[in-house]
Amino acid sequence: MPKENYNDLLAFLAIAREGSFTRAAAQLGVSQSALSHTIRALEARLGVRLLTRTTRSVSVTQAGERLVESVGPRFEEIESELAALGQLKDKPAGSIRLTSAEHAANTVLWPKLIKLTRDYPEINVEICVDYGLTDIVAGRYDAGVRLGDQVAKDMIAVRIGPDLRMAVVGSESYLAGKSRPRSPADLAGHTCINLRLPTHGGLMAWEFERDGHLMKARVEGQWTFNSSTPILRAALSGFGLAYLPEDMVAPHIQSGALKRVMKSWTPTFPGYHLYYASRRHSSPAFRLLVEALRYPLRGKA
Repeated sequence: MPKENYNDLLAFLAIAREGSFTRAAAQLGVSQSALSHTIRALEARLGVRLLTRTTRSVSVTQAGERLVESVGPRFEEIESELAALGQLKDKPAGSIRLTSAEHAANTVLWPKLIKLTRDYPEINVEICVDYGLTDIVAGRYDAGVRLGDQVAKDMIAVRIGPDLRMAVVGSESYLAGKSRPRSPADLAGHTCINLRLPTHGGLMAWEFERDGHLMKARVEGQWTFNSSTPILRAALSGFGLAYLPEDMVAPHIQSGALKRVMKSWTPTFPGYHLYYASRRHSSPAFRLLVEALRYPLRGKA
């Protein structure tokens, strides 16, 4: 099957944009007669009239307007992508603002972006740690980081990390002499360390799953923080049970400083995703950042 030649569509879009065969022909570098022949051939191929032409003006028909609305943005995006690709020959530079939870900033963004910023010293990266479901458009961020199931459907999402599993842990000094919890209901008898989320000022519920059964637990305790690092510190100091990412507590479990409980109840969440509003108008620096963070598909390096 022969490939389509889209020059006639580009010619039509130029006429629709300029509202004139004369200006469109000058822009495209062709004669008016050649342009007229191109449009007649396009209309014959599609079987509809796209333009209404008088001695004074040119206007699009209803079919032409539909074609402009459906096809025009796609060609604009292609042109934008090609222009951005051409800019890669120049040294990428500029500032990129990201919003992220603390754990993602420490375990994904920082390790992956070290090499990028060393290779491209004119790229500046700002990371704002925030546990809220930030509106990146209103906040003037270039992108944000959330777990996969928290990304809004109208955003472009790029996976940047593996699936995330949570763990409930406590120190030996805290657990000594206590009955270890075996289910979420048992947490009512324990002192727990809370995380306060900025969204509505609420405390984060601890989420559990077992055999397809989902449960959320509201816990109580002496200490509440708004980030994960002091929660870990409080758990190590014996102030109660903590609910933290598995990779964050793994070294302390291995050393014996923390003990894990309720392992069969702790769920796995979709990994961290970088999300942003649009592929259009992104800078070479931002494109490099996305590729630096992109999590490799299974079976690929």
